[in-house]
Amino acid sequence: MPEGDAVVRTARLLDRGLAGQELVATDFRVPQHATADLAQGIVVGTVTRGKHLFTRVDRGDERWSIHTHLKMEGSWHVYRLGSRWRRPGHQARLVLTASDEQAVGFSLGIVELLPRDREADPVAHLGPDLLGPDWDPAEAVRRLQQHPDETIRDALLDQRNLAGLGTIFAAEACFALRLNPQATVASAPDLTALATKAQELLSASADRTRQRMWVYGRARMPCPRCGTPIRTAQTGPAGRERPSYWCPVCQPEP
Repeated sequence: MPEGDAVVRTARLLDRGLAGQELVATDFRVPQHATADLAQGIVVGTVTRGKHLFTRVDRGDERWSIHTHLKMEGSWHVYRLGSRWRRPGHQARLVLTASDEQAVGFSLGIVELLPRDREADPVAHLGPDLLGPDWDPAEAVRRLQQHPDETIRDALLDQRNLAGLGTIFAAEACFALRLNPQATVASAPDLTALATKAQELLSASADRTRQRMWVYGRARMPCPRCGTPIRTAQTGPAGRERPSYWCPVCQPEP
């Protein structure tokens, strides 16, 4: 699943293609909004909250927000009008067409049309957004401390604690601070440093298309600090296991 950095880059892509443009056609290819029509609406812009996207459209006196989420396989593409799509048409869930540009959301996990004043409803449960204006490390730490017996990794991935973080930068933040991801939250010596490091890494990645990883995706490759082969395992709650990566020397097991 894309993390907050990729979601921010997606919002920037949509803004480059659509912000300030009038929509000449909209095609919601989901049953609950199959008859929705925002043609002649002006795209104000796209904002993010954690891993969620909200594309704001003003249509006369109406103020709408299109809520989308990429989940595991989703992506937004922007094309010059008439260009060939790079993914099959049957995967398109939403098409927003302006005079020269067309934004296509493929395999989106969520497509929801909301009145603007209800935009906050689907994300009200989220913790501080690492890439948002509401980022508050003290609040993030307070939420993490409410789960002292959880593993550091599981607590970091819980969007109710920190919004926007995923498996990649949870692994990278733990490595940077020499924390074993399977240690408990209560054992972490400095949660403020951990939250701050996660925010720094995610923020830096939001401004880059490529990021060199220290441990994530580097199973059995040498640790960049000590040369020990990186370990990996599927960890997390039953049914929601995800890969974890760590150096057994730099991040000793608890």
